[in-house]
Amino acid sequence: MYLNLIQIAESFGVSGKVIEDWIRTEGLPHIEERSRLLFDRTQVADWAAARGLTAQVGFLANTNPAFATGWRLEALLRAGRIWRDVPAAEVPATFARIVAALPGTTPSLRQLVTLRLRAPGGVTMAPVGGGYALPHPSARVALGRDAGVVGLLLLREPMVLPEPPPDDVPLTRLFFFIAPSPRAHLDLLGRLSRLLSRGTIRDLLARGADDQEIFLAVGAFDEATPAAAALPEDNA
Repeated sequence: MYLNLIQIAESFGVSGKVIEDWIRTEGLPHIEERSRLLFDRTQVADWAAARGLTAQVGFLANTNPAFATGWRLEALLRAGRIWRDVPAAEVPATFARIVAALPGTTPSLRQLVTLRLRAPGGVTMAPVGGGYALPHPSARVALGRDAGVVGLLLLREPMVLPEPPPDDVPLTRLFFFIAPSPRAHLDLLGRLSRLLSRGTIRDLLARGADDQEIFLAVGAFDEATPAAAALPEDNA
């Protein structure tokens, strides 16, 4: 089955120019017929799988993506880093920097995630109260087993949102995360919510704890959480 440029672009959620860039720089398989670009579905699916790209909509949608659960939050946070004194206007750029360090991914995959974040409505802020939010990509793809990250942004001034948080406390603390799969996304969202509900991290941030103290506290939460017993690296 052959797909055209528009169908391929829609499946990955990117522009036609990005697809053309992938042809030039990443060897995306294609043929030219009467000045048109055509793509064999099976070849493109194999090419995408080799690079950790899995379309979730359209003609390349994977109905049985691989899921990864049991991530240690401490490892994800160390990968994404703690960003201090971030101007509110620099939050989108900081998200992009975190994506640039996304482990277990290729440049093409990081480009795809960044494009989706920059699109209108590309980030769901998800306020959880007390000035905290759990922003994450609104559109999710199956990124691959090792492609997860959490970044903590400590803002210089509150963010201004189209709608105020439910408790009217301005957002100044953001746990931005990217999960390797839709299933892992729900798991990670729940675990970050539980982390904040325990209050330890809130207390540390309120008194200006350093990065190492925060990492250790998150590691202690991992040890006390049943999901920590089923880490991907332990099962490899």
